[in-house]
Amino acid sequence: MHISSQFDSGNIRVINADSPENITLAINNDNQSDFYQWFHFRLFSETFVAHKITITELAKSAYPDGWKDYNVLASYDRQTWFRVDSEFDGDNLSFEVTLEQPSIYFAYFVPYSYERHLDLVGDAQMFLDCEHRLLGQTLDGRDLSMLVIGDEAEHKKKVWITARQHPGESMAQWCAEGLIYRLLDEEDGLSRQLLEQATFYIIPNMNPDGSARGHLRTNAVGTNLNREWAEPTEDKSPEVLYTLQAMDTIGVDMYLDLHGDEALPYNFVAGSEGIPSYDDRLKMLEDNFKQALLTVTPEFQDEHGYPKDKPGEANLTVASNAVGERFHCLAYTFEMPFKDNDNLPDPVFGWSAQRCQQLGEDILVAIRAVVPDLR
Repeated sequence: MHISSQFDSGNIRVINADSPENITLAINNDNQSDFYQWFHFRLFSETFVAHKITITELAKSAYPDGWKDYNVLASYDRQTWFRVDSEFDGDNLSFEVTLEQPSIYFAYFVPYSYERHLDLVGDAQMFLDCEHRLLGQTLDGRDLSMLVIGDEAEHKKKVWITARQHPGESMAQWCAEGLIYRLLDEEDGLSRQLLEQATFYIIPNMNPDGSARGHLRTNAVGTNLNREWAEPTEDKSPEVLYTLQAMDTIGVDMYLDLHGDEALPYNFVAGSEGIPSYDDRLKMLEDNFKQALLTVTPEFQDEHGYPKDKPGEANLTVASNAVGERFHCLAYTFEMPFKDNDNLPDPVFGWSAQRCQQLGEDILVAIRAVVPDLR
């Protein structure tokens, strides 16, 4: 029996693995950080033998409530990921699996590898409507890539989308992938119309270092990028610095920042109600966006979410608040679940990569609903 995590986004620490009936593991912290929650590892062992696995020390993890009603994801081929019934006692997450093949992978959510990220960027740039731009390098020396979809005619609205500021929230990039490929579909009438009205600036992975390192929430040096938008720096948060510089150069009419929430089993948005410049125009845009998405997909809802900030009390280090205030534009943080959508549960797969991709496609319908009114 062997447990390993020395691969892209791998993260686990073996405490005990003396027998299949008693495997105890723990999750490593993000580098130079107290955050930990993301895990991704492989078990190689005997087939048709029951294995009991316990991940411990979770009471002090980043979001202990995220383990309640959470079921681990597993895959034999790294393509199809299914849920394994799991139990949480306040500190330990336990689950059992009888191996059908010698090697099985487990992860907190469906991984989106750095290689797949490079494939996405490389494939997208082959489309006539897409240009790949290099914004700069991360602290580990990886490229921070942006896809510009549509021509940059002066009259067009500028729609920005970022994903995966928090690297363990891989659902954000699965969602971005679905959105990107629908936008590039020349036979899709909605996408063609959108590109007549707007140019899209998409950063599908804002945190490639943390993604490859197996971090939950931070970059290579333990910085939470989504708290850096007031004063980003080259030594702590170059990813935000380069993105904000590009936004200042190009301008922003709409911004979506894609994320995942550990605890809430729903898809929802967090708006900019608390920014100083919030007004009736921004409220109208927010309401129209939500109503369009509610109409197009049952995967989205507006009952459950974060408490709304009081007027003038928004945290302006957070991306959507900072961008909404800086450019006086519609700006949303878009959250997806790690668990499942409780309004439309799937006991076998839970919230999945495929559902993320479809939601990305559907988000374009909501963007279309507000694009004419963005300025």
